[in-house]
Amino acid sequence: MSKKKSKAPSTGGIVYSTAPDWTPQDERVETETLPAAQQRLRIEYSRAGRGGKEALIIRGFVGSDDDLSDLARQLKQSLGCGGSTRDGEILIQQNNKEKLIELLQSKGYKDTK
Repeated sequence: MSKKKSKAPSTGGIVYSTAPDWTPQDERVETETLPAAQQRLRIEYSRAGRGGKEALIIRGFVGSDDDLSDLARQLKQSLGCGGSTRDGEILIQQNNKEKLIELLQSKGYKDTK
């Protein structure tokens, strides 16, 4: 089944405005991805909220969501594990921090701890 496409302009839900100089604004602001050498990634071990399962959380990535999900996909494939991205963080479902640090440093992320 196909989804119906809205013919309404993307005004953020506003249908009518009494302000004479009002124009719709695009709310999405894409952040530019910093080069890997300038990124400062931090890896944290966590079991909270996961039913006791171990996970590594990578924080500090500065860039677009597409670049974040591409990095997560590459890490998951290289490590042979699962994971996800959410709110600018990468969640890796394993507990091998040393191997993850080596992998990130080989990709150019030098300031990784």
